[in-house]
Amino acid sequence: MLRKTCIALCLLLSAPAWAQTEAAPAVVDKPGTVLVVGQRPGPGMWKISKGDHVLWVFATYSPLPVKMQWRSQQVEAIISQSQLYLSPPTLGASVGLWGGLKMLPHMVGMRKNPGGAMLRDVVPPEVYARWRVLKAKYGVSDDAESERPVFAAETLYRAGLQHAGFATGDEVATAIQALLTKNNVKVMNSHVQLDVPNPGKTLKEFKQGSMDDAACFKTTIERLEIDIDVMRQRANAWSKGDLGEIRKLSFADREAACQSAMASSPALRDGLGLEGAEKRVRKLWLEAAEHALATHTTSFAMLKLSNILRTDYVMTDLQARGYTVQAPD
Repeated sequence: MLRKTCIALCLLLSAPAWAQTEAAPAVVDKPGTVLVVGQRPGPGMWKISKGDHVLWVFATYSPLPVKMQWRSQQVEAIISQSQLYLSPPTLGASVGLWGGLKMLPHMVGMRKNPGGAMLRDVVPPEVYARWRVLKAKYGVSDDAESERPVFAAETLYRAGLQHAGFATGDEVATAIQALLTKNNVKVMNSHVQLDVPNPGKTLKEFKQGSMDDAACFKTTIERLEIDIDVMRQRANAWSKGDLGEIRKLSFADREAACQSAMASSPALRDGLGLEGAEKRVRKLWLEAAEHALATHTTSFAMLKLSNILRTDYVMTDLQARGYTVQAPD
């Protein structure tokens, strides 16, 4: 329970991991539902190297069709050869046992709008009207009407993905973890643990304080209104390893908008010390990657595809530090 509370308050930089296998045709069972028969190939792996030392990076992607199955001989082969697994960069919060106990009285109503306000009171009328249409379409409970826009958006988004036949679970990550365990691959974490000196005060101030989450709410609605088909195309492109097609399919960046919303909360920014936290996580992962390349001939890692494709993230940093970075064919 306490862990779930910390997750709700933190900007978590990790994501579900996905993998690859041989292609099979996607089948649309009914409008808005995606079924995938058989096993599909995901993208190949990025190769980061210096001399004869190689770090293989697998690109994760979400959401994917619920029925998608996978098994990758390439990933299995690389993991069987790897001496080190570099886990995705993550950010979390530590409150301690006593701090956690002090948070309990403040957890009730954490998702609610301050002062008993309803969604119709805090979002523009035009956007609220669009919310009502999607809420009815996806069967979202009236309980969401009292939630902050950022949390109502999360509720709506999950319902929309489920309706369309998508999942954001970690089934593939679990399977890859089983391969790592089977091959006794050593794990190196890149996790920044934020200290929360007064978690009860932080949560109380969060519940009462302001948050700029209008962009998160609107972007979520836009994605569900016009992007479901593009999500399907992007998932199929990922499953076939077609990076060229993925790069063509632009979309409103819901995740970034909603992360920014959480970071806009003064209570979270100050109480959790979020200022500069993403840079710390990025720096830690880069240090871990350089350590892996310096000390092991073969290493394996997973990063979100969206981060791998960024021109201002770790792949560019590694190139600038003299490493050779090769995208999959």
